[in-house]
Amino acid sequence: MDAAFGFEAVTPERWPALERLFGERGACGGCWCMWFRLPRAEYEAGKGEANRGRLRERVADAARPSPGIMALRGDVPAGWCAVAPRDEYVRLRTTRTMVGPDDLPVWSILCLFVTPAERGRGLSVDLIDAACRHAFEHGAPAVEAYPIVPRTDQVPPVFASQGILSAYLAAGFEVVGRPSATRAVVRRFAAGA
Repeated sequence: MDAAFGFEAVTPERWPALERLFGERGACGGCWCMWFRLPRAEYEAGKGEANRGRLRERVADAARPSPGIMALRGDVPAGWCAVAPRDEYVRLRTTRTMVGPDDLPVWSILCLFVTPAERGRGLSVDLIDAACRHAFEHGAPAVEAYPIVPRTDQVPPVFASQGILSAYLAAGFEVVGRPSATRAVVRRFAAGA
């Protein structure tokens, strides 16, 4: 990976850079990285501006660690990785292909977003690694993710928003479950865990 990238937790001061990265559409159709955090009806009702406001409130919540890591080339945002305690993601409770093997209080990675100009260069692996360091610094015993296992070499970005298995394996994760032919559950444990 290019050493010109820095990886920073998103804070209120970095919020403008995250807005710039996500653009007017909120990264993907007004999501603003709220799809897994909200019940479906609440998410749908808030698509766009309301979801943007919810993520901004979450970033500003000083009582909790930042909900994600941003990759920056100087002051230009290039990528985002959402990581938070699994309990913050209400949809994980009902998504059968994203169920961990036990009730360990892991943190989960549920969104990777990389600008088109930076895709295909390994930035996802470094974002995943930075997200793990962030989670471990805040006491996570392990980080869990739910990447797709692609059937072809060409995966549209919208279908790869949780990441691709090969990126997680390159970032030191191990497979702990295979709930379907196209989905894996992977974990990386904190040192000494």
